[in-house]
Amino acid sequence: MHHVKHLFCTLCHHKHPPDAKTMTCPRCGEKGILDVIYDYERIKAHFNKDTLRKATDRTMWRFAPLMSVSDPPKTRLHVGGTPLYACTRLADTLGLRRLHIKDEGSEPSGSLKDRASAVACAQASAMKRRVLSCSSTGNAASSLAAQAARAGLESVIFVPARAPVGKLNQLAVHGATIVRVDGDYKAAFEMSKTAISKYGWYNRNAAINPHLVEGKKTVLFEIAEQSDFRLPDWIVVSVGDGCTIAGVHKGLKDLLALSMIDSMPRLLGVQSEGCAPFVEAWRTKSDLVEHEEDTLADSIAVGIPRNPRKGLEAVKQTDGAYVSVSDKSILEAMKTLGALEGIFAEPASAASLAGLTKALEDGIIRHDESVCLIHTGNGLKDPDNARKAVEEPPLIKPDERHVVEYLEKRGVI
Repeated sequence: MHHVKHLFCTLCHHKHPPDAKTMTCPRCGEKGILDVIYDYERIKAHFNKDTLRKATDRTMWRFAPLMSVSDPPKTRLHVGGTPLYACTRLADTLGLRRLHIKDEGSEPSGSLKDRASAVACAQASAMKRRVLSCSSTGNAASSLAAQAARAGLESVIFVPARAPVGKLNQLAVHGATIVRVDGDYKAAFEMSKTAISKYGWYNRNAAINPHLVEGKKTVLFEIAEQSDFRLPDWIVVSVGDGCTIAGVHKGLKDLLALSMIDSMPRLLGVQSEGCAPFVEAWRTKSDLVEHEEDTLADSIAVGIPRNPRKGLEAVKQTDGAYVSVSDKSILEAMKTLGALEGIFAEPASAASLAGLTKALEDGIIRHDESVCLIHTGNGLKDPDNARKAVEEPPLIKPDERHVVEYLEKRGVI
């Protein structure tokens, strides 16, 4: 990792060697989240827009010079290279000048979390660790299980009781050892923390492991590349632990340092009203405090975010904002995304559209600005909540008259 200068503690600002085995600052403990600091002058010599255009690898690993992984895995799933859709129908409905959606639902396990899990498996293999573990409400879990299975590694996943059946099915199919904790995400995290420490497993908990943000930020690199490095005015992302929005921010800082972009878009972080610790901390300009986890958007239902500093700084440093939305508006956004743009989003992902709608109503985002939403997870992961977003289709008797009556009522004929 000659292109990595050091690991930097975001709390006490102490520098640690780039190959340090610790994942948090030994001086500050678990709150001492580390950040990977790069030698940008060295990177510029062999990584630029031209080298990207010539790259034949269309996965996220083409950004390896800006990642802290010394050797990308040879056996891996195709992570990255996801579509960026221009969404004119939805933009017209919202009265927005321009709207794009980055479709991370098309990743191998159906979520953006594959980017972090791919890095975890690469790091674990390099360290000769055979077992990886994490706590998760579902997406990090299913992505780790899939990536580990492909890499020939084992995964032990701690999930809260509310984990959706779609995600539990993924874990089981990929051969993960599932520890379903009779409690919330906080309880699952504490159990995983104890087990990881006791058995020496590789820690895939994204807020604790500084290298995983380096995988998540590649989604921003792709948005920039697919936009010919002319980024929108705003990027909107749903927020749980704070790692994804931190990753987007880190990617922006990287590209700015490499002179590949001229300025940063503003970041809008979206949470559910039933679990909005970042929103409250941002509004009150105070420290983040624990919240209840009362929302159907399980992937962002994190009452005690483990990456508060990076998550708050991402919005602060880009002159962005945080908003919270109701579960009702999330369900409405799920239906809108599917009906207008053909995108099937799980609740946590649809929260980004609900947040954009609210930001437009509140005047945070202007109608003459451009926006990119990051679609973080496929709706097939949570079929129970998807059913809440739509009406149950009636059972029609196999008689032409009844079929015609129904079609007429629907306005199809």
